[in-house]
Amino acid sequence: MLLQKDLNPALNTVTAYGDGFLEINRVRYEGAICFAPEGPVRNVAVRSAAQIDAAFLQDLIGLKQAPRDPLAFLDDEAPAVELPDDAPEVLLIGTGPRQVFLRPDVLRPLLALGIGIETMTTQAAARTYNILMSEERRVLALLLPGDPS
Repeated sequence: MLLQKDLNPALNTVTAYGDGFLEINRVRYEGAICFAPEGPVRNVAVRSAAQIDAAFLQDLIGLKQAPRDPLAFLDDEAPAVELPDDAPEVLLIGTGPRQVFLRPDVLRPLLALGIGIETMTTQAAARTYNILMSEERRVLALLLPGDPS
């Protein structure tokens, strides 16, 4: 299905999707991808929503462990993380042809940092991404194309 006819070449736009593929700026991708309005489209080694865990999402966003006081364990503090300057307001996760909800323990670390997370079908995530991107929102999309069979 064609999603976007007019392109802003400076921004990553979902231009089409179908069974087993996604198209960003008229470039076809067969596997799972991650991208923001600006920057590269990255291939990711995830085939299903079941493979997504908290560490994967934190790495995807680029969270870094903040320098930690070596005696912090005495106060039972959780390790602090630093948000990158380009951290998204919202992470959209397209889970393929069916919506799959991620476990709360997977979402909790990002939600605690103020990053919203929405899981939906990949088609809905692609449409939502284009809308948020056109509104100049800081959005990051992780899209799984689904099974082409």
